[in-house]
Amino acid sequence: MKFTLSSTALSSKLVALSKVINSKNSLPILSDFVFEVENNTLHLTASDSENMMKTSVELTESDSNGKFAIGNHDLLEAVRGFSEQPITFEVNQQENIAKISYQNGHFSLPVENADEFPQAQEISGNATTIIIASNVLSDNINHSIFATAQDELRPVMNGIYFDLTPECLAIVATDGHKLVRNKIFNISSETPASFILPKKPATLLKNLLSKDGGDVTIKFDERNAEINYGDGTITCRLIEGRYPNYNSVIPQNNPNQICIDRVALLSALRRVQPFANDSSNLIRFHIENGVLQLDAEDYDFSKTATEKMSCEYTGQPMSIGFKGSSFIEILSNFDSQEIMIHLADPSRAGLVLPSEQPENQDVLMLMMPMLIND
Repeated sequence: MKFTLSSTALSSKLVALSKVINSKNSLPILSDFVFEVENNTLHLTASDSENMMKTSVELTESDSNGKFAIGNHDLLEAVRGFSEQPITFEVNQQENIAKISYQNGHFSLPVENADEFPQAQEISGNATTIIIASNVLSDNINHSIFATAQDELRPVMNGIYFDLTPECLAIVATDGHKLVRNKIFNISSETPASFILPKKPATLLKNLLSKDGGDVTIKFDERNAEINYGDGTITCRLIEGRYPNYNSVIPQNNPNQICIDRVALLSALRRVQPFANDSSNLIRFHIENGVLQLDAEDYDFSKTATEKMSCEYTGQPMSIGFKGSSFIEILSNFDSQEIMIHLADPSRAGLVLPSEQPENQDVLMLMMPMLIND
């Protein structure tokens, strides 16, 4: 079997696929890329046994169909530095060797039988389908993945929750201290359905999805999901279990409301946070008469910091404590220039919202307070 294709096209596909492969694998062949030539198209596959990624690239020429597996590391390192040029594979499957030729040289690598490569899990016939714009899905993963947990005792918290209801599609992430919930109103279903997407395929999608339009189709059943985007597919095993009732922790009436410049508040927090106690990272927010005062202190090392900034405030004077690093993460994952902070009292969760919601969406982030000593 012999085929030729663009070196840069091959390199970009292999770099993306390589992010699926683990450094240590239960099966040696999971360290390989699978190449399958069919009707002048090269289909490429990589897997870690729980996640499988497939993509394709058009060939310049090919003389036959066939498939083989080849080790990822040496091939990726060899083609990564090529300038744009034709690259030709000549595969001798009797001798289990592939000769790869380019303008100024060639190299050879061993190949393996691709039939030994694990197959993707089949999606059942009663699967649910969601069609979502790639830029919307990319933005939602970007703005929620930071809030997922790393909790061995509660694995359901370690992924992004997709909750399809008759009203909307809600995309949720929480670690128990902070929560992100975005409602997308132009996606809904009369039959409720949900799944928890693990962090690894979510991260892969975040890096792969284009911002220039196009739709992503997600088919899922109780155990697996198949996500089709552009010229690729990710098949992954879902996290099983019941996700916490996220609606129950979102307060419905927080009468004290701050409107403030997000970038200015983010900059102020970054200046004040280094002076907070390392173990608690507590920053006190005191709001009164249109002024927000941020205080951080670490008396063990005789460090304190205070910064004041103007804001629009309706409500009673209040002091409330938040974890500085978590609040910085929340502010960093908004796009709007101004944000609204809704507060009830120092013991109840605070809500952070953009001053203007994206079209057909309702974005909300929640932050649990910390105890402060007055």
